[in-house]
Amino acid sequence: MLSVTPIPAFGDNYIWLLRQDADTAVCVVDPGDADPVIQTLERENLTLGSVLITHHHQDHVGGLPELIRRYSPRVIGPHNPKIAGIDERVGEGDTCRVMGRRFEVMEVPGHTLDHIAFFTAGIPPLLFCGDTLFSGGCGRLFEGTPEQMYHSLQRLAELPDDTLVFAAHEYTLANLRFASAADPHNPDVATALANTERARELDRPTLPSHLGRERRINPFLRCAAPEVRSAAAAHGDTDSDQATFATLRAWKNHF
Repeated sequence: MLSVTPIPAFGDNYIWLLRQDADTAVCVVDPGDADPVIQTLERENLTLGSVLITHHHQDHVGGLPELIRRYSPRVIGPHNPKIAGIDERVGEGDTCRVMGRRFEVMEVPGHTLDHIAFFTAGIPPLLFCGDTLFSGGCGRLFEGTPEQMYHSLQRLAELPDDTLVFAAHEYTLANLRFASAADPHNPDVATALANTERARELDRPTLPSHLGRERRINPFLRCAAPEVRSAAAAHGDTDSDQATFATLRAWKNHF
């Protein structure tokens, strides 16, 4: 049985910890900070067997040097030579076996050009998507184009409804406040926002989300919805789904 738990870092990052049954060798995803990972491993008498990396930003790779020094884990990540310490560089169509599960690699550029996601089918399916897809939102475009990010999100949206979405940041509350403006008559957004507000008041994580839920509440996955296009039209071009996405992303940048 594979369990996934969050290790909080930097105030709003989640470093995801994967553990298989009673095995003491675990995996972490995007360890931007080594200290909370080390503290968790020592507190629970675990060791680090593997690391998954989605992209090169420092808040996702900053802890790698210290973790490699202490534990010598197997590190799997994108084809970006700027990321030191990767043992297995993977890209579109590659697979890797981690914690007893077969993970498929998807290239999802937009936030960065090297961004990849890791998906494993099963009960339930699991998606580790870094900063591409958030609950209620998506990542900023630091290197890629709106076209790239739109197509990356469309690919992720084709995964099964019951896929658990393990994004790397606790941005849900801010995202859903934007969704309330971008999709103002959507009752699913209103319900999700109320539930998220309660969860955050109790300092509870809002992740993982379900992909089926994201299709209902995430405006960046609802660019074809007339109500989303109508709201976005005041902020830019909405002549196509892709244009609507670009307008939404620019609007969100200044929301």
